[in-house]
Amino acid sequence: MILTLEQARELVEGSMKTVGHSAEEAQTIANHLLDCELRGLSYGGLPRALSIIERINAAGDSRQAIRMVRESPVSASLHGGDQVGYLVAQRATELAISKAKNSGIAVVGANETWYTGMFSYYLEQITGAGLVGMIAGSGGHIVAPAGGSEKRFGTNPIAFGFPSAGCPIIWDIGTSSVMLAEVLLAMRLGEQLPPGLAYDQQGKPTQDPMAALAGAFTVWGGHKGSGLALVVQLLGMLCGAAAAPDGLRDCGFFMVAINPELLTSAEDYQQRVAEYADSLRATRPIDSETPVRVPFERSAAEREKRRVANAIEVPEQVYEALLKVIGS
Repeated sequence: MILTLEQARELVEGSMKTVGHSAEEAQTIANHLLDCELRGLSYGGLPRALSIIERINAAGDSRQAIRMVRESPVSASLHGGDQVGYLVAQRATELAISKAKNSGIAVVGANETWYTGMFSYYLEQITGAGLVGMIAGSGGHIVAPAGGSEKRFGTNPIAFGFPSAGCPIIWDIGTSSVMLAEVLLAMRLGEQLPPGLAYDQQGKPTQDPMAALAGAFTVWGGHKGSGLALVVQLLGMLCGAAAAPDGLRDCGFFMVAINPELLTSAEDYQQRVAEYADSLRATRPIDSETPVRVPFERSAAEREKRRVANAIEVPEQVYEALLKVIGS
């Protein structure tokens, strides 16, 4: 199913309003999900709108207003009020930018939230403000540590962003070998997972998405990725999030924003970042048909291509389910 951006936005915003989000909140969520679609990360796009609705309907509506718990000139701690993370993380990002602009550095944490989406989305705002940023996010147990087959980590993404005179450099990864949204979409479409990504409840390898959700995903990067996942879990706990939240709730969101002017000339730094990125692109490639690229470039190029085409492809099952939600 091919949709225009306007059609996709109407579907997302309309569906978000059916579960109690205001027009402004629905727009904030839609902005993020459509950016996923434009960048070719469709599992985090319109299918995620269905996951949000399902979570709210399954858990009941216990949402409260996002509130400040602690604050200083260089820090803020937010209680997410069990609101979806697209709203909580956006508030955290705006706070971090403001504080880092005023004080040079900002540390912002949030808990009691879920589904924060692509960290690169927030880091693009951070780098756009001329700041360096880092984000880590913990969550409920669904990933096994290296050497084990029982879940002990969340998918635990971590990301870094650096402003540049050219395209910003943003590196955003999950520390699990597969992200939750990918598994949920495979289950929704009746597809199998690639081998090596998950265990079932008995610790046996599985390609069945439902068995993977009941069991555990594998960790990315062996013992190195497992160590990084542990660090992310601990940073989430620093935000007040539970070490082992029950179900899809109380994810931790940890953000640091730094103004380069604390240490160097911001303008000179951005120029040097751009020059260094050029040197990476100029690396002799192993495959002459596949040049070396810098993180985030693919996403930015894909987004522009789809924006110009004004078209995104959505699975028929997802489209029909969203139409049913909004009563069309």
